[in-house]
Amino acid sequence: MRRTGLATLIVASLAGVTLMAQGGKKVITLGPPPIGPFSTAVRAGGFIYVAGALATGADGTIVGSTAGAQTTAILKQMGKVLEASGSSMENVAAVMVYLRNAGDFPAMNDAYKAFWPKDPPTRTTVVTNLVLPDALVEVSMVAIPTGGERTVVHPADWMTSPNPYSYGIKSGDTLFLSGLISRNGRDNSVVEGDMTAQVKTVMSNAGAILKAAGMSFDDVVSSKVYITDTALFQEMNAAYRTHFTRPPARATVKTALTGPQYNVEITMVAVSGPKDAINTSAQPNPNLSSAIRAGNRLFVSGMLGNTGTNTGDVGAQTKETLARVDQVLGAAGFDRSHVVDAVVYLTDVANFAAMNSEYRPFFGKDFPARATVETGLVAPDGLVEIMFAAVK
Repeated sequence: MRRTGLATLIVASLAGVTLMAQGGKKVITLGPPPIGPFSTAVRAGGFIYVAGALATGADGTIVGSTAGAQTTAILKQMGKVLEASGSSMENVAAVMVYLRNAGDFPAMNDAYKAFWPKDPPTRTTVVTNLVLPDALVEVSMVAIPTGGERTVVHPADWMTSPNPYSYGIKSGDTLFLSGLISRNGRDNSVVEGDMTAQVKTVMSNAGAILKAAGMSFDDVVSSKVYITDTALFQEMNAAYRTHFTRPPARATVKTALTGPQYNVEITMVAVSGPKDAINTSAQPNPNLSSAIRAGNRLFVSGMLGNTGTNTGDVGAQTKETLARVDQVLGAAGFDRSHVVDAVVYLTDVANFAAMNSEYRPFFGKDFPARATVETGLVAPDGLVEIMFAAVK
Protein backbone atom coordinates (compact mmCIF):
# COMPACT_ATOMS: atom_id res chain seq x y z
CA MET A 1 0.00 0.00 0.00
CA ARG A 2 1.03 3.56 -0.50
CA ARG A 3 1.24 6.18 2.16
CA THR A 4 -2.02 7.10 3.83
CA GLY A 5 -3.77 8.84 6.59
CA LEU A 6 -6.61 6.59 5.46
CA ALA A 7 -7.73 8.57 2.51
CA THR A 8 -4.48 9.97 1.10
CA LEU A 9 -2.46 7.47 -0.84
CA ILE A 10 0.68 8.81 -2.49
CA VAL A 11 2.57 7.26 -5.37
CA ALA A 12 5.37 9.41 -6.73
CA SER A 13 6.71 9.24 -10.25
CA LEU A 14 9.58 6.99 -11.21
CA ALA A 15 11.79 10.03 -11.60
CA GLY A 16 12.02 10.09 -7.82
CA VAL A 17 13.48 6.61 -7.37
CA THR A 18 15.67 6.44 -4.29
CA LEU A 19 17.89 3.49 -3.38
CA MET A 20 19.00 2.96 0.20
CA ALA A 21 21.30 0.12 1.13
CA GLN A 22 21.77 -1.31 4.61
CA GLY A 23 24.15 -4.24 4.53
CA GLY A 24 22.71 -6.62 1.94
CA LYS A 25 19.27 -4.98 2.05
CA LYS A 26 18.50 -2.43 -0.65
CA VAL A 27 15.37 -0.34 -0.19
CA ILE A 28 13.69 1.15 -3.26
CA THR A 29 11.26 4.03 -2.84
CA LEU A 30 9.43 6.24 -5.31
CA GLY A 31 9.62 9.90 -4.43
CA PRO A 32 11.40 11.63 -1.54
CA PRO A 33 11.67 9.18 1.36
CA PRO A 34 9.94 8.42 3.58
CA ILE A 35 6.70 7.85 1.66
CA GLY A 36 5.06 5.76 4.36
CA PRO A 37 5.54 2.78 6.65
CA PHE A 38 6.55 0.53 3.77
CA SER A 39 9.03 0.61 0.91
CA THR A 40 8.02 0.34 -2.73
CA ALA A 41 10.39 -2.62 -3.03
CA VAL A 42 13.20 -4.29 -1.11
CA ARG A 43 16.03 -6.24 -2.70
CA ALA A 44 17.70 -8.78 -0.42
CA GLY A 45 18.82 -12.40 -0.38
CA GLY A 46 18.58 -12.89 -4.13
CA PHE A 47 14.98 -11.66 -4.48
CA ILE A 48 13.07 -8.42 -4.93
CA TYR A 49 9.96 -7.98 -2.80
CA VAL A 50 7.53 -5.48 -4.33
CA ALA A 51 4.92 -3.91 -2.07
CA GLY A 52 1.21 -4.23 -2.67
CA ALA A 53 0.23 -1.60 -5.23
CA LEU A 54 -3.07 0.02 -6.15
CA ALA A 55 -3.88 1.82 -9.39
CA THR A 56 -3.12 5.28 -8.05
CA GLY A 57 -2.16 8.33 -10.06
CA ALA A 58 0.24 11.10 -9.12
CA ASP A 59 -2.37 12.74 -6.86
CA GLY A 60 -3.03 9.53 -4.94
CA THR A 61 -6.48 8.88 -6.39
CA ILE A 62 -7.47 5.69 -8.16
CA VAL A 63 -7.18 5.70 -11.95
CA GLY A 64 -9.39 3.40 -13.99
CA SER A 65 -12.99 2.51 -13.25
CA THR A 66 -12.73 -1.19 -14.10
CA ALA A 67 -10.68 -4.06 -12.72
CA GLY A 68 -9.04 -4.51 -16.11
CA ALA A 69 -7.95 -0.89 -16.37
CA GLN A 70 -6.66 -0.89 -12.81
CA THR A 71 -4.74 -4.13 -13.34
CA THR A 72 -3.06 -2.65 -16.41
CA ALA A 73 -2.11 0.54 -14.56
CA ILE A 74 -0.71 -1.41 -11.60
CA LEU A 75 1.38 -3.77 -13.70
CA LYS A 76 2.78 -0.98 -15.86
CA GLN A 77 3.93 0.82 -12.73
CA MET A 78 5.35 -2.38 -11.26
CA GLY A 79 7.37 -2.90 -14.41
CA LYS A 80 9.04 0.46 -13.76
CA VAL A 81 9.68 -0.49 -10.13
CA LEU A 82 11.29 -3.74 -11.21
CA GLU A 83 13.47 -1.95 -13.73
CA ALA A 84 14.67 0.42 -11.00
CA SER A 85 15.33 -2.61 -8.79
CA GLY A 86 17.44 -4.50 -11.32
CA SER A 87 14.81 -6.88 -12.63
CA SER A 88 11.93 -7.03 -15.11
CA MET A 89 8.45 -8.45 -15.54
CA GLU A 90 9.98 -11.51 -17.24
CA ASN A 91 11.82 -12.26 -13.99
CA VAL A 92 8.80 -12.18 -11.66
CA ALA A 93 8.51 -15.42 -9.69
CA ALA A 94 5.33 -15.02 -7.64
CA VAL A 95 2.33 -12.68 -7.76
CA MET A 96 -0.40 -12.10 -5.19
CA VAL A 97 -3.66 -10.58 -6.49
CA TYR A 98 -6.31 -9.20 -4.14
CA LEU A 99 -9.67 -8.55 -5.83
CA ARG A 100 -12.46 -6.57 -4.26
CA ASN A 101 -15.12 -8.48 -6.22
CA ALA A 102 -14.98 -12.09 -7.41
CA GLY A 103 -16.97 -11.05 -10.48
CA ASP A 104 -13.99 -8.97 -11.63
CA PHE A 105 -11.77 -12.04 -12.05
CA PRO A 106 -12.24 -12.36 -15.85
CA ALA A 107 -11.49 -8.67 -16.46
CA MET A 108 -8.41 -8.78 -14.22
CA ASN A 109 -7.27 -12.00 -15.88
CA ASP A 110 -7.60 -10.63 -19.41
CA ALA A 111 -5.56 -7.54 -18.57
CA TYR A 112 -3.02 -9.54 -16.56
CA LYS A 113 -2.19 -12.13 -19.22
CA ALA A 114 -1.04 -9.44 -21.66
CA PHE A 115 2.03 -8.87 -19.45
CA TRP A 116 3.17 -12.52 -19.53
CA PRO A 117 2.54 -14.10 -22.93
CA LYS A 118 4.97 -16.88 -22.02
CA ASP A 119 6.06 -18.64 -18.79
CA PRO A 120 4.01 -16.48 -16.40
CA PRO A 121 4.88 -16.32 -12.69
CA THR A 122 3.00 -18.28 -10.05
CA ARG A 123 -0.13 -16.53 -8.86
CA THR A 124 -2.59 -16.58 -5.98
CA THR A 125 -5.87 -14.69 -6.26
CA VAL A 126 -8.29 -14.11 -3.38
CA VAL A 127 -11.17 -11.73 -2.72
CA THR A 128 -10.69 -9.08 -0.01
CA ASN A 129 -11.60 -5.51 0.82
CA LEU A 130 -8.95 -2.90 0.00
CA VAL A 131 -7.84 0.25 1.80
CA LEU A 132 -9.12 2.77 -0.75
CA PRO A 133 -12.85 2.63 -1.55
CA ASP A 134 -12.41 2.96 -5.34
CA ALA A 135 -9.68 0.33 -5.56
CA LEU A 136 -10.74 -2.89 -7.25
CA VAL A 137 -7.35 -4.66 -7.42
CA GLU A 138 -4.15 -4.82 -5.40
CA VAL A 139 -1.04 -6.65 -6.57
CA SER A 140 2.20 -7.58 -4.80
CA MET A 141 5.03 -9.71 -6.14
CA VAL A 142 8.42 -11.33 -5.65
CA ALA A 143 10.93 -11.11 -8.50
CA ILE A 144 14.35 -12.47 -9.33
CA PRO A 145 17.17 -10.05 -10.20
CA THR A 146 18.18 -10.00 -13.85
CA GLY A 147 20.52 -12.89 -14.57
CA GLY A 148 19.18 -15.09 -11.79
CA GLU A 149 17.78 -18.57 -12.37
CA ARG A 150 14.07 -18.76 -13.20
CA THR A 151 12.74 -22.22 -14.04
CA VAL A 152 9.12 -23.14 -14.62
CA VAL A 153 8.12 -26.26 -12.67
CA HIS A 154 5.28 -28.30 -14.13
CA PRO A 155 4.33 -31.92 -13.32
CA ALA A 156 4.83 -33.97 -16.49
CA ASP A 157 1.31 -35.41 -16.63
CA TRP A 158 -0.54 -32.14 -15.95
CA MET A 159 -2.21 -29.97 -18.56
CA THR A 160 -1.09 -26.37 -18.91
CA SER A 161 -3.13 -24.05 -16.74
CA PRO A 162 -5.85 -22.30 -18.74
CA ASN A 163 -5.18 -19.18 -16.67
CA PRO A 164 -1.99 -17.08 -16.91
CA TYR A 165 0.10 -18.62 -14.16
CA SER A 166 2.70 -21.34 -13.75
CA TYR A 167 2.22 -23.91 -11.02
CA GLY A 168 5.78 -23.49 -9.78
CA ILE A 169 8.74 -21.17 -10.34
CA LYS A 170 12.14 -22.24 -9.01
CA SER A 171 15.16 -20.01 -8.47
CA GLY A 172 18.22 -21.53 -6.85
CA ASP A 173 17.11 -23.35 -3.72
CA THR A 174 13.69 -21.68 -3.61
CA LEU A 175 10.39 -22.82 -5.11
CA PHE A 176 7.30 -20.62 -5.27
CA LEU A 177 3.97 -22.43 -5.71
CA SER A 178 0.77 -20.92 -7.06
CA GLY A 179 -2.31 -20.76 -4.90
CA LEU A 180 -3.86 -24.22 -5.19
CA ILE A 181 -7.55 -25.03 -5.05
CA SER A 182 -9.45 -28.31 -5.33
CA ARG A 183 -8.81 -29.13 -8.98
CA ASN A 184 -7.34 -32.12 -10.76
CA GLY A 185 -4.01 -31.02 -12.21
CA ARG A 186 -4.20 -33.53 -15.05
CA ASP A 187 -7.36 -32.09 -16.63
CA ASN A 188 -8.15 -29.00 -14.50
CA SER A 189 -11.52 -30.44 -13.46
CA VAL A 190 -13.06 -29.39 -10.15
CA VAL A 191 -12.75 -31.94 -7.34
CA GLU A 192 -15.81 -31.48 -5.20
CA GLY A 193 -16.08 -32.32 -1.52
CA ASP A 194 -15.98 -30.98 2.01
CA MET A 195 -13.03 -29.16 3.57
CA THR A 196 -11.19 -32.39 4.32
CA ALA A 197 -11.51 -33.61 0.74
CA GLN A 198 -10.50 -30.24 -0.70
CA VAL A 199 -7.42 -29.92 1.52
CA LYS A 200 -6.44 -33.48 0.53
CA THR A 201 -6.68 -32.53 -3.15
CA VAL A 202 -4.74 -29.28 -2.67
CA MET A 203 -1.97 -31.01 -0.77
CA SER A 204 -1.78 -33.83 -3.30
CA ASN A 205 -1.32 -31.20 -6.01
CA ALA A 206 1.31 -29.41 -3.95
CA GLY A 207 3.15 -32.71 -3.47
CA ALA A 208 3.23 -33.26 -7.25
CA ILE A 209 4.69 -29.78 -7.86
CA LEU A 210 7.26 -30.23 -5.09
CA LYS A 211 8.27 -33.62 -6.51
CA ALA A 212 8.67 -32.11 -10.00
CA ALA A 213 11.09 -29.61 -8.44
CA GLY A 214 13.03 -32.34 -6.63
CA MET A 215 11.57 -31.33 -3.27
CA SER A 216 9.09 -32.60 -0.68
CA PHE A 217 6.85 -31.27 2.07
CA ASP A 218 9.91 -31.29 4.35
CA ASP A 219 11.18 -28.35 2.28
CA VAL A 220 8.10 -26.14 2.72
CA VAL A 221 9.03 -23.13 4.85
CA SER A 222 5.96 -20.91 4.59
CA SER A 223 2.32 -21.15 3.60
CA LYS A 224 -0.72 -18.93 3.42
CA VAL A 225 -4.12 -20.56 3.84
CA TYR A 226 -7.31 -18.83 2.73
CA ILE A 227 -10.55 -20.33 4.01
CA THR A 228 -14.09 -19.17 3.28
CA ASP A 229 -15.53 -20.12 6.69
CA THR A 230 -13.68 -19.97 10.00
CA ALA A 231 -16.01 -22.69 11.33
CA LEU A 232 -14.01 -25.05 9.08
CA PHE A 233 -10.65 -24.00 10.54
CA GLN A 234 -10.08 -27.10 12.69
CA GLU A 235 -11.23 -29.41 9.89
CA MET A 236 -8.67 -27.75 7.64
CA ASN A 237 -5.97 -28.12 10.29
CA ALA A 238 -6.65 -31.83 10.77
CA ALA A 239 -6.19 -32.53 7.06
CA TYR A 240 -3.29 -30.07 6.60
CA ARG A 241 -0.94 -31.04 9.42
CA THR A 242 -0.65 -34.71 8.44
CA HIS A 243 1.62 -33.71 5.56
CA PHE A 244 4.39 -32.22 7.69
CA THR A 245 6.88 -33.65 10.16
CA ARG A 246 7.93 -30.04 10.88
CA PRO A 247 5.10 -27.64 10.06
CA PRO A 248 6.06 -24.51 8.11
CA ALA A 249 5.36 -20.95 9.17
CA ARG A 250 1.76 -20.11 8.28
CA ALA A 251 -0.96 -17.49 8.22
CA THR A 252 -4.61 -18.48 7.91
CA VAL A 253 -7.28 -15.88 7.14
CA LYS A 254 -10.87 -15.84 5.96
CA THR A 255 -11.50 -14.58 2.42
CA ALA A 256 -13.81 -15.27 -0.45
CA LEU A 257 -12.31 -17.21 -3.34
CA THR A 258 -12.80 -16.79 -7.07
CA GLY A 259 -15.30 -19.66 -7.25
CA PRO A 260 -18.10 -20.47 -4.76
CA GLN A 261 -17.37 -24.20 -5.01
CA TYR A 262 -14.05 -23.81 -3.20
CA ASN A 263 -13.57 -23.81 0.58
CA VAL A 264 -9.80 -23.34 0.70
CA GLU A 265 -6.81 -22.07 -1.28
CA ILE A 266 -3.21 -22.65 -0.18
CA THR A 267 0.01 -21.14 -1.48
CA MET A 268 3.48 -22.20 -0.34
CA VAL A 269 7.19 -21.42 -0.54
CA ALA A 270 9.76 -24.21 -0.28
CA VAL A 271 13.53 -24.03 0.23
CA SER A 272 15.90 -26.98 -0.16
CA GLY A 273 18.76 -27.55 2.25
CA PRO A 274 19.05 -27.39 6.05
CA LYS A 275 16.28 -25.63 7.97
CA ASP A 276 15.44 -24.97 11.60
CA ALA A 277 12.04 -24.53 13.21
CA ILE A 278 11.88 -21.63 15.67
CA ASN A 279 9.18 -21.96 18.34
CA THR A 280 8.77 -19.41 21.10
CA SER A 281 5.70 -20.81 22.87
CA ALA A 282 5.88 -23.29 25.71
CA GLN A 283 3.68 -25.68 23.73
CA PRO A 284 4.53 -25.72 20.01
CA ASN A 285 1.56 -25.50 17.70
CA PRO A 286 1.09 -28.79 15.76
CA ASN A 287 -0.18 -26.83 12.75
CA LEU A 288 2.61 -24.29 12.33
CA SER A 289 6.04 -23.21 13.52
CA SER A 290 6.57 -19.71 14.87
CA ALA A 291 9.20 -19.32 12.15
CA ILE A 292 11.40 -21.36 9.84
CA ARG A 293 15.04 -20.36 9.40
CA ALA A 294 16.55 -21.39 6.06
CA GLY A 295 20.12 -20.16 5.72
CA ASN A 296 20.09 -16.37 5.90
CA ARG A 297 16.31 -16.14 5.54
CA LEU A 298 13.56 -16.32 8.13
CA PHE A 299 9.91 -17.01 7.37
CA VAL A 300 7.70 -15.87 10.25
CA SER A 301 4.15 -17.07 10.84
CA GLY A 302 1.23 -14.69 10.91
CA MET A 303 1.18 -13.21 14.41
CA LEU A 304 -1.76 -11.87 16.39
CA GLY A 305 -1.69 -9.74 19.53
CA ASN A 306 -5.18 -10.10 20.97
CA THR A 307 -5.21 -10.55 24.75
CA GLY A 308 -7.83 -10.35 27.46
CA THR A 309 -6.98 -6.69 28.05
CA ASN A 310 -6.89 -5.23 24.52
CA THR A 311 -10.19 -6.36 23.02
CA GLY A 312 -11.36 -3.86 20.42
CA ASP A 313 -8.10 -1.85 20.45
CA VAL A 314 -6.27 -2.35 17.15
CA GLY A 315 -3.35 -0.14 18.19
CA ALA A 316 -2.74 -2.18 21.33
CA GLN A 317 -3.11 -5.42 19.40
CA THR A 318 -0.64 -4.24 16.75
CA LYS A 319 1.85 -3.29 19.47
CA GLU A 320 1.53 -6.70 21.10
CA THR A 321 1.80 -8.46 17.74
CA LEU A 322 5.04 -6.65 16.97
CA ALA A 323 6.42 -7.44 20.43
CA ARG A 324 5.78 -11.11 19.72
CA VAL A 325 7.45 -10.76 16.32
CA ASP A 326 10.48 -9.22 18.03
CA GLN A 327 10.68 -12.26 20.30
CA VAL A 328 10.61 -14.65 17.35
CA LEU A 329 13.18 -12.63 15.41
CA GLY A 330 15.51 -12.56 18.40
CA ALA A 331 15.14 -16.29 19.03
CA ALA A 332 16.22 -16.90 15.43
CA GLY A 333 19.20 -14.50 15.61
CA PHE A 334 17.50 -11.78 13.53
CA ASP A 335 16.15 -8.34 14.33
CA ARG A 336 13.57 -5.99 12.88
CA SER A 337 16.08 -4.35 10.52
CA HIS A 338 16.26 -7.66 8.63
CA VAL A 339 12.54 -7.73 7.75
CA VAL A 340 12.05 -7.35 3.99
CA ASP A 341 8.42 -8.22 3.31
CA ALA A 342 5.12 -8.04 5.19
CA VAL A 343 1.44 -8.75 4.84
CA VAL A 344 -0.99 -7.04 7.21
CA TYR A 345 -4.48 -8.49 7.55
CA LEU A 346 -7.02 -6.15 9.13
CA THR A 347 -10.59 -7.10 10.00
CA ASP A 348 -11.65 -3.53 9.15
CA VAL A 349 -9.75 -1.14 6.88
CA ALA A 350 -11.07 1.71 9.03
CA ASN A 351 -8.35 0.59 11.48
CA PHE A 352 -5.58 1.22 8.96
CA ALA A 353 -4.30 4.45 10.51
CA ALA A 354 -4.42 3.05 14.06
CA MET A 355 -2.43 0.01 12.98
CA ASN A 356 0.13 2.24 11.25
CA SER A 357 0.58 4.34 14.38
CA GLU A 358 2.26 1.34 16.04
CA TYR A 359 3.77 -0.24 12.92
CA ARG A 360 5.65 2.87 11.80
CA PRO A 361 7.79 3.39 14.95
CA PHE A 362 8.51 -0.34 15.18
CA PHE A 363 10.73 0.00 12.09
CA GLY A 364 11.42 3.73 12.11
CA LYS A 365 13.08 3.68 8.68
CA ASP A 366 14.02 1.34 5.82
CA PHE A 367 10.59 -0.23 5.98
CA PRO A 368 9.87 -3.64 4.44
CA ALA A 369 7.65 -3.96 1.40
CA ARG A 370 4.06 -4.48 2.52
CA ALA A 371 0.53 -5.28 1.40
CA THR A 372 -2.45 -4.46 3.62
CA VAL A 373 -5.92 -5.89 3.05
CA GLU A 374 -9.14 -6.52 4.94
CA THR A 375 -9.88 -10.16 5.78
CA GLY A 376 -11.47 -12.19 8.51
CA LEU A 377 -9.21 -13.68 11.16
CA VAL A 378 -9.44 -17.05 12.87
CA ALA A 379 -9.20 -15.56 16.39
CA PRO A 380 -12.64 -14.11 17.21
CA ASP A 381 -11.20 -11.11 19.09
CA GLY A 382 -8.30 -10.54 16.71
CA LEU A 383 -8.25 -7.27 14.77
CA VAL A 384 -4.87 -7.53 13.04
CA GLU A 385 -2.52 -10.29 11.91
CA ILE A 386 0.94 -9.64 10.46
CA MET A 387 3.23 -12.01 8.58
CA PHE A 388 6.89 -11.21 7.89
CA ALA A 389 9.84 -12.52 5.91
CA ALA A 390 13.39 -11.48 6.86
CA VAL A 391 16.84 -11.71 5.28
CA LYS A 392 20.03 -11.41 7.32
